[in-house]
Amino acid sequence: MKRAPASLLFVLVCAMGVGPLLNYGLSAVSPLILHDLGMTQSQFGLLAGAVFASAAVGSAWLGRFSDRATSRQQIVLIFGGTVLALVVAALAQNFWVLLASVIIAGPAQSISNPTTNRLVVTAVPQAQRSGWIGVKQSGVQASQLVAGLLIPAASLWLGWHGAFGLAALLALALLWYALRKLPAEAPRPRTTAARGPGAREPLPLPVWLFAAFAFFSGLGMQATNVYLPLYAVRVLDFPLVLAGAAAGVSGVVGVTSRVIWGRQMALGRRPSGILIALAAGAVVGVLCLLGAGALHQPALLWAGVALHGATVLGANVITNSAVLVVVPAERVGAASGVLAMGMYTGFALGPFVMGLLADASGGYDVGWLTVGTGYVLCVGVALWLRRYGARSPWPGQGS
Repeated sequence: MKRAPASLLFVLVCAMGVGPLLNYGLSAVSPLILHDLGMTQSQFGLLAGAVFASAAVGSAWLGRFSDRATSRQQIVLIFGGTVLALVVAALAQNFWVLLASVIIAGPAQSISNPTTNRLVVTAVPQAQRSGWIGVKQSGVQASQLVAGLLIPAASLWLGWHGAFGLAALLALALLWYALRKLPAEAPRPRTTAARGPGAREPLPLPVWLFAAFAFFSGLGMQATNVYLPLYAVRVLDFPLVLAGAAAGVSGVVGVTSRVIWGRQMALGRRPSGILIALAAGAVVGVLCLLGAGALHQPALLWAGVALHGATVLGANVITNSAVLVVVPAERVGAASGVLAMGMYTGFALGPFVMGLLADASGGYDVGWLTVGTGYVLCVGVALWLRRYGARSPWPGQGS
């Protein structure tokens, strides 16, 4: 197989990043939205939770769907669904319309991993795959950077409604580009290997352990992503644009970390060892965020932001790369769907729990401690993966 073109890699990055534009945009201008619509913090957490609940509910079915549908059909679902969600958000005048917009955005996000993983398996040579996984997963953090910088700045000019309308136009342009650059593929028959006897066999244990890691890390990841700008404004007195920039910095570091960790996987590093290090670093990061508010030290917040980007935001690269190793090509979509279900369930619960705890306690300390507990559980899951790998080495890699 010839080397895959860079244009396809850009499409994969965009396919991963376009869906979360609404989530990150809402977070970046959360003080404006809460003020304009009279929402509580727990209602805002419900918004963030709803998008990922919507993603989690359909992730397993959409994973299987990606094993059967064409790439063009899946790309239209990802980008077109995002455009629709952003347009609805741009027209929202109350909480319920915003809630509808995030529910629409869910399926577009849940199919992004199965779709892009399948494209990597079918269109990218083996030698490029781990590196490409790292780069394409960084699209999520690129989205965080774009939303953290673009949406607040555009909101000062157009209002937050106009900013989401501008984001919808951007997503529509990316859809046009993606459809032009997708590789040609033969039509898939209705009867495929994904529906054969092998499809009924249980997925291997590592897939479920990766899904558990994705759940606990996702809980803390999205609680942090969603409430970081609001925490910076309300506790550390950051102006709105600087608070959005904090989320953007996390995205920049996250892009870099995902590329670096993807390269480490390409070099044959043990996934469990990397995940242990990432989870331990994430615990230190959340302690920095907790200390920033307790001591009123903005420097600790920036340290926490950097660690958040360097550790937990990179975990998705490891789990997705390893899933491609432990399942056959015809089951990549199904396994990716299980992984996405764990991740998006954590994404759904994290912001909702954080918002409830913030309203109930009048602060963020209890929420940060809950996030830290989730990361400690990630360490435990990664140690289980290491023990499994010692007993049953995976094909092509260690544990």
